[in-house]
Amino acid sequence: MTMRRFATVAIFAAALAGCASAPPADRAADDPLEPLNRAVFDFNDRLDTTVIKPVAQTYLDVVPAFVRDRVRAFIDNLAEPRVFVNDMLQGRFDAAGITVSRFLANTIAGVGGLFDVATGQGLRRQTGDFGQTLYAWGVEDGGPYLVLLFFGPSDVRDAIGLGVDLYTTPPSLVVQGDDATSIGFGVGLLDGIDLRSRNIDTLDALKASSLDYYTHFRSVWRQHRAEALREARGQAQTPPELVDPGATPEDPQK
Repeated sequence: MTMRRFATVAIFAAALAGCASAPPADRAADDPLEPLNRAVFDFNDRLDTTVIKPVAQTYLDVVPAFVRDRVRAFIDNLAEPRVFVNDMLQGRFDAAGITVSRFLANTIAGVGGLFDVATGQGLRRQTGDFGQTLYAWGVEDGGPYLVLLFFGPSDVRDAIGLGVDLYTTPPSLVVQGDDATSIGFGVGLLDGIDLRSRNIDTLDALKASSLDYYTHFRSVWRQHRAEALREARGQAQTPPELVDPGATPEDPQK
């Protein structure tokens, strides 16, 4: 079994386990698998603290910003065909048109995707994953909140979507066998390191400001995912209302 297939099988197994287990009544309705989720979250956090964050920090310190931006643009461009397919499946044809235009512009004028010229032309990068597609098709209930090993926050619907996305993102559509596994693993590893390097300060601030890092992270993920799901149905995104819980309510007469 290849590493890519093993990861997908593991995701499906976790999703099925979440569906098959009857949660005890004393667990929170919005997170019935919380004890298991917390254990996986803690493992992921320890792995991040001891391995991933130090590697990402070294990458940030050693690799020039110009090179890092080329890496980010290239990896994002590789994902555009998957985004296009999901936009089409969701019936978001305007978004699909923008995505294919971005891919052509960045592949041709952007030297194989190394430069993001499309954004400068007003072609904003679109979202598009199979979890969104399932939602657009009517799978309203994503199932219980689920923290996946290595992949992080999800739910049953999005875990299944992730499994599909792993099979439909290049190079798996172009290269077969062990070469696809090796290239896919390398691209995925570089993608993760680059993304982590771009969010070091953000995650540090999130952790420092959290009384309970697990619940705070869960809340942030749910808000972010809700916006992506709205977009899957072509609904206008709503900017989050930032409320300071320690602030004194204003007098409505003022």
